[in-house]
Amino acid sequence: MNHDEQLLHASSFGAAAAAYAEHRPDYAQDAVRWALAPAPGPRVLDLGAGTGKLTATLIAMGAEVIAVEPDPAMLTELRRSLPTVRGLSGSAESIPLPDTSVDAVLVGNAMHWFDMAVAGPEIARVLAPGGVLAGLWNLMDDRVDWVAGLADVSGSAAIGPRDTPASWRVQTAGAHLPQNGGPARFGSSEQVEFPHGQRRTADSLVATLATRAGVLVLPERERDALLGRIREFLAGRPETAHGEFTLPMLTGVLRTRRL
Repeated sequence: MNHDEQLLHASSFGAAAAAYAEHRPDYAQDAVRWALAPAPGPRVLDLGAGTGKLTATLIAMGAEVIAVEPDPAMLTELRRSLPTVRGLSGSAESIPLPDTSVDAVLVGNAMHWFDMAVAGPEIARVLAPGGVLAGLWNLMDDRVDWVAGLADVSGSAAIGPRDTPASWRVQTAGAHLPQNGGPARFGSSEQVEFPHGQRRTADSLVATLATRAGVLVLPERERDALLGRIREFLAGRPETAHGEFTLPMLTGVLRTRRL
């Protein structure tokens, strides 16, 4: 994906902010606990917070959370659903916080949009020494037969290169973390995956996939055709054709520490 395409994909979510808030999954609490485990204190920045999916999990776990999000529509949805949270307009490349003001920076399904050459020093600036940087991604578990079939039908627009476990491991193995060097160094990275799941119906799973960036940027006719193929596949599988089911997932975490 070239730079212009990445910008188009990254900026596509605002138009679907309400659907994103309704249909995107939360994060496995065990994954969030593991991400935070080495942090020296409770102050957490949810960076690229979107509509507050990860923010809500952090609050439920007792963290002191500040949410930073660049898209106005997404930030509006976050403030509506989590009115007690301090939600700020800003980006990974320009974080509106003082130096060493947080103990952890967590990023839910967004770190791949960052320009880490710029964002890395910014994240290091706001992190206290020993602070944690962790990216979390919700993955569809394509080791399950029907999920693998869904991935084949959906193609890369709906289920992209970081959306299944094996491809996530390759795509995120150090690729989105600040490089060692400069005045603020980060330690080696760790990758861990945690079981997760989301209760869905065929209709709500189609609605979930419709909030993926690759789908949002498709021309309307192509988008409708893709979602129609997905709907037809789900209707033909015994696991998904009738009522509610659990979408098998993992939450993958990539973690490092500021030295």
